[in-house]
Amino acid sequence: MNVTKRYEKELSPEQSQELISVLKVRFEKNMPRHNDINWAKVQSKLVAVPEKMWSLNEMEVTGGEPDVVGYDEARDEYIFYDCSAESPKGRRSVCYDREGLESRKKHKPENNAIDMVTAMGCELLTEQQYRALQKLGDYDLKTSSWVQTPADIRERGGALFCDFRFGHVFLYHNGADSYYGARGFRCSLRV
Repeated sequence: MNVTKRYEKELSPEQSQELISVLKVRFEKNMPRHNDINWAKVQSKLVAVPEKMWSLNEMEVTGGEPDVVGYDEARDEYIFYDCSAESPKGRRSVCYDREGLESRKKHKPENNAIDMVTAMGCELLTEQQYRALQKLGDYDLKTSSWVQTPADIRERGGALFCDFRFGHVFLYHNGADSYYGARGFRCSLRV
């Protein structure tokens, strides 16, 4: 069973090469996001971990436009965030988590952010990561994105999301069961 599961989360050689090409072009077009990072080193890390390539592909096919935004020297890991201008189209109209989804009596969305991000093998951005992303450009000018919510807020039925308006990041709250066509979520991934 584990072998099958792992195989399902690996890209074919053709898919891997296509993804590497897309990521390289994006990397080269957006150098201010990662001025001191060498693409060849990123690529060698990527090809060494097929499950991370699969996760990056999931970020890509759902509209996230993942790109390198940093390097953690202590852990020797490159950090990728979704860098699409707006919250990724393939991840909108979702509740915050399964509990929020199950608590809805009517008009349930198809999914929730926490289950989706977990299935993708990624992590939901934190508020701090979201604020760091905004220093690299202007994101979510028309949309909003769920962010990791502290347990004490979640226990009371709430969930947090952010957007960028009037030149500032705004942190808001909603019921975890809420969902909107313009709200999705952004991922982070360490490779």
